[in-house]
Amino acid sequence: MDIEQIVQELKKKFAQPLPEFYRRRIVVWYDADREFENDVDGLSLDAVRVIKLTGSNNFEVKKIIAVDDTEGDILLYNPIAYERPDDNWLMDVELYSEEFRADMVSIWMEELHIEDSPNLREIVKRYRKFFAAKERRERVSRLKVKLNSPGQIILAIIAALGNMDSCNAKNIFRKVLIAGLDTKNNSFYADLVKFGAEADFARIANGAGYGETDMDLRHLATQLLLTAASHVLRAENMAGLEQYISEAHQQLCHEIVTEWMHSDDVDSLKDIAFEIEKDVQLTEVLRKLDINDLQRVECLPCVNEVVLGKLMADIADSNIDSELIRRTVEARRTLTWFDEWEPMYEALFQVANMQDFYMAHCSDGFHVVEPKAIWEAYTSEYYKMDACYRQFMASYAKYSYNAELDDLFKRVATLVENLYKNWFLGELGTNWSNSAAEQLQKLGYIDGIERQSDFYDRYVAPAKNRVFVIVSDALRYGVATSLEESLKKEALCQVKLHSMQAVFPTITKFGMAALLPHKKLSVELKGNDKTERLVVLADGMATDAGNREAVLKATNPKSVAIKASEFKSLKREELTPRLNGMDVVYIYHDTIDEAGHKGDVFTACDTAVREIMDLMKRVINMFRAPNVYVTADHGFLYTRDALTEDEKVDKTTDSSQDIEYGRRYAIMQKGSTPEYLMPVKFLYNDEMDAFAPRENTRIKMRGNDGNFVHGGISLQEMVVPVVECYFLRGDNKELLQNRSKYETKPVTIGLLSTGRKVSNLIFNLDFFQETLVSDNREKAEYQVYFTDEIGNKICEPRRIIADKKTEEDKQKPFKIRFNLKQGKYSNTDVYYLVIADDSGLEINKISFQIDIPFATDDFNFFA
Repeated sequence: MDIEQIVQELKKKFAQPLPEFYRRRIVVWYDADREFENDVDGLSLDAVRVIKLTGSNNFEVKKIIAVDDTEGDILLYNPIAYERPDDNWLMDVELYSEEFRADMVSIWMEELHIEDSPNLREIVKRYRKFFAAKERRERVSRLKVKLNSPGQIILAIIAALGNMDSCNAKNIFRKVLIAGLDTKNNSFYADLVKFGAEADFARIANGAGYGETDMDLRHLATQLLLTAASHVLRAENMAGLEQYISEAHQQLCHEIVTEWMHSDDVDSLKDIAFEIEKDVQLTEVLRKLDINDLQRVECLPCVNEVVLGKLMADIADSNIDSELIRRTVEARRTLTWFDEWEPMYEALFQVANMQDFYMAHCSDGFHVVEPKAIWEAYTSEYYKMDACYRQFMASYAKYSYNAELDDLFKRVATLVENLYKNWFLGELGTNWSNSAAEQLQKLGYIDGIERQSDFYDRYVAPAKNRVFVIVSDALRYGVATSLEESLKKEALCQVKLHSMQAVFPTITKFGMAALLPHKKLSVELKGNDKTERLVVLADGMATDAGNREAVLKATNPKSVAIKASEFKSLKREELTPRLNGMDVVYIYHDTIDEAGHKGDVFTACDTAVREIMDLMKRVINMFRAPNVYVTADHGFLYTRDALTEDEKVDKTTDSSQDIEYGRRYAIMQKGSTPEYLMPVKFLYNDEMDAFAPRENTRIKMRGNDGNFVHGGISLQEMVVPVVECYFLRGDNKELLQNRSKYETKPVTIGLLSTGRKVSNLIFNLDFFQETLVSDNREKAEYQVYFTDEIGNKICEPRRIIADKKTEEDKQKPFKIRFNLKQGKYSNTDVYYLVIADDSGLEINKISFQIDIPFATDDFNFFA
């Protein structure tokens, strides 16, 4: 404002009506910068006495106001700023007077609610260029922070320049570094320089341990990241990097990086960390360390690569420490950036499981004499090796290429392949083939084991209610155990898993026919294609896909067959008329077999389980059918690697004797004697003989070597699941009496550590899983953290994944490291350990005392 504008504003002010109970108006004109000191001497306002404070006339002025002139209006010009209120003789007058300011600094300070003190005015004056723009002042206002100290004003200015939502000093580091590590081309830092804030930013950086004279943002980022890492890694483990580490600032740097990791900007931190790791060749330093030293290091993304590399190298050298692998996976799976490495960790976890299986069975092998005993051992224990291999390969298929680990991971996959194919399939297959050979030759099946051809009579025909049967092509027994587990957790039902032996050959047309009602199965020749020459008949009726409904209706007219894809896609009003009134509904599902011939069978297994679950939910929701069975036509053999020539056999018979054959079976004219195949009695035509390769071998054929095969007599092909489900409705007596038995709940955790006093910012607590993951207790994830008495978090939440399934694992506690934020903690206040579920819902709250003698208040960068 110029003096004329000021005069007009003052006249308006004095012309306003007096407040209630006031007899006159005193206006104090503050002008700490003395911009208008000379103009005041000649200032004239109608009926207003103008008094100018000089610094030596305080007593005289106070006497005028309080004694000599108690009725007239007064304009008191005050160019003096006091450091302490006690030095101001006219404080009482100022308190009941009105104030007026004409300089821009005062106007800005008033607009932003900044107290007009000399030290705060000095900061605003220094940043006059910044405050000159209304838009920048509005940014400061939006921060909604009290600007009651020089440091707070500076932080607000820098935050406003970065368009930040808060003026947290720790977040300022993040914002500046995200803009780029090249100091000369960092737009945020350029704005700091433009508005004269680079020196204050340097003070902030110095407060975090940055000691360089000239600002180098790349060096600053390196110092922050490595000092944060040194908070977890011991100093001796970071030899050669000492120049980047400030031990005195470990806590602060750890908080800066930890908050960054748990923010929406986490991806930018990863990008910056990759650059820093490359600059200082950090992986070379970390590779020298023991895995146990690296397990809980979170802020360095390259640690995952180092840890996985070390584990893989040991595995590739056949030095497999399954306990170390499990401990490492458990430690790292709750940390930032685990998700992108999860396929590798999960694959190694399965290696540990396979190694334990091997150690448990390698000494005595699978040398059981009775085939029924081997069958029972497979359905209770041995199938788990198939499941581990399946899960390893499914994880291996999800792995994204990594140049550093690719060769090692391939070596691990080769070891897994050898262990599974050569040891497990080889030894188990040999023992099974030898044990079952006699009965298969004489009977065509194993005596004493439930047979697939009896399925309809055993399960469907006796049912008193409507029955739904889901037939999933190639649903192997081990995959069905996953389905059983899911059903027990997700549905109110009684679930039983049985096994039955598939008919030979274990291929679709024979298995599908065996599941239909019949008194006798037979075959007839049709066509000349020796890989698909036989037609299977049930009581003389064709059993191909298009005729299965007719076979069902021949036994029970109230039967229907439908494809799973059709059952899923049809609307309720389209599906209901077709199924209403039907006693028997067969739903045919084909995800595994279809994918298997395309090479993606193990991923398809997981997909199949989800699809079958969805089918069953639709059955229950739409038709309220209590009885649902899930079964299969056959299982399958699968190995990742192509078979060598030594793993294939020749029929050694003249082709004129062949009727039909595949890689795992051969049906020939009566009297054929192939040299390398074992005989299996063919039950469907007395003029034909059947044969199968032993163990894991295949019959030599043109074309693909057949990684995915079925048709033979291996346990993986012959053991067919029957998942029997009886769904319980709300009024079911069994459900009403035993609801807790069927309702699924998450497993719970508790605090194992007994102490309730914290005496350091960094400390560990042990937690335990109270119940095992079982039929109706499912895996759960929890957050644990500390809060003050009013609920403010005083540390970053830590995750616990409670998924222990055995008593042995249950005895191992979850060791959680907490890092309290820097601050003053009172030993008389109450603090709480909070256990919350994954959604944040508080489950439990345990009171603690925090007594840290030398803890200081939050970081003050401008002390």
